[in-house]
Amino acid sequence: MTIDDIISFVSGLDGVLTLTPAPGDDWPELSWGDAFFYYSPDGVVPTNVQPFATVVTKNYPGDEASRLDRPDTFRVNIHAGKEEFTRRLGRSPREAGETQADVADTVIAHPVYGTAGWLAVVNPGPKTEAATRELLHTAYRLARARFERKADSSPE
Repeated sequence: MTIDDIISFVSGLDGVLTLTPAPGDDWPELSWGDAFFYYSPDGVVPTNVQPFATVVTKNYPGDEASRLDRPDTFRVNIHAGKEEFTRRLGRSPREAGETQADVADTVIAHPVYGTAGWLAVVNPGPKTEAATRELLHTAYRLARARFERKADSSPE
């Protein structure tokens, strides 16, 4: 899977807003070249929620374990939720566990946000392409459900 494959797949889901910051945008320089996916049917960047998935192409401060400074290396980060995290890794997000965060084509606990139910895949390939698509769809469904619950509970 390439970054473009992932962006195309997620962007094709109904109500997804995809941000791909680039030079000249109003987004921080560190985010340039990465992708951020929100459930936002009105097309407005939400100010009170995190993206449900991201693609990062470089190390961020405090998040160097995946060694994204290697050539042609990126990581897909997916807020899969507690249930899917547990199903995929055989442990709950809160349980401590060592993660070899720089191994390619393997579903891992996110090296920073794993305890919050985030999973990640460095350079998804043949072993993880189907799982990555499934996880992205799960994260999308969860984000959409959260959005709809908030909308249903908002006073009119």
